[in-house]
Amino acid sequence: MITKSVVKDIQSLAGKKYRDQSGLFLAEGPKLVEELLRDCSHAVKHIYAVESWLLQNSSIDTAIQVTQVTPSELERLSQLTTPHDVLAVVSKFPVKSLQVDQGLTLVCCGIQDPGNFGTILRTADWFGIRQLVCSPDTVDVYNPKVVQATMGSIARLQIHYLDLLPWISQQQLPIYAAVLNGKPVYEIKRPQHGLLLIGNEAKGVPETLITNDVIGVTIPRVGEAESLNAAVATGILLSWLS
Repeated sequence: MITKSVVKDIQSLAGKKYRDQSGLFLAEGPKLVEELLRDCSHAVKHIYAVESWLLQNSSIDTAIQVTQVTPSELERLSQLTTPHDVLAVVSKFPVKSLQVDQGLTLVCCGIQDPGNFGTILRTADWFGIRQLVCSPDTVDVYNPKVVQATMGSIARLQIHYLDLLPWISQQQLPIYAAVLNGKPVYEIKRPQHGLLLIGNEAKGVPETLITNDVIGVTIPRVGEAESLNAAVATGILLSWLS
């Protein structure tokens, strides 16, 4: 039997303030939870799951609290329209120091759509990117919709939130910015290391960040679409630059 206080505590994790206070976040669905159990089981604190999922996953670390729930109880706990068998309460991951001289670092400038941001993280993981730097107005990486869209990649990435202008101005390495009228990406030599700036879905990369030292990069347009989705653009650029 799930108590009202448990429901309240778990539902509170939908809010950033409570996530920051508790140091916890939610992960839902078999694919996501099973990836977290595989890659960082030490961070998983409590699992709420229906009987069928528990029968298929009987070798869970004994340090993890496990509570069997009914489908209706899981629905009360879930942030999803259609709950998927299992929900986990997970500790936020420790953030290591930045190492910008090792490969490409993705810089997200005001990405606000959770699904877009989660897909950007998953795409970065696919191309071997290991760290991202985000402006303070980028959506919280532990937002439930972001976590869901990463499909487990969140556990393999380092995410830093910084005031971008002073930080970027201190960097002595190649800086690329996704813009509409820059140099075609296929004319850019693949860098050994550098920064790739991806802008807000509507406004793009802030003009204050595009100095004379920044190389504007464009995905050449063939058709009539006005722009590309931020996550799609990120994937195309990373396929060439990473």
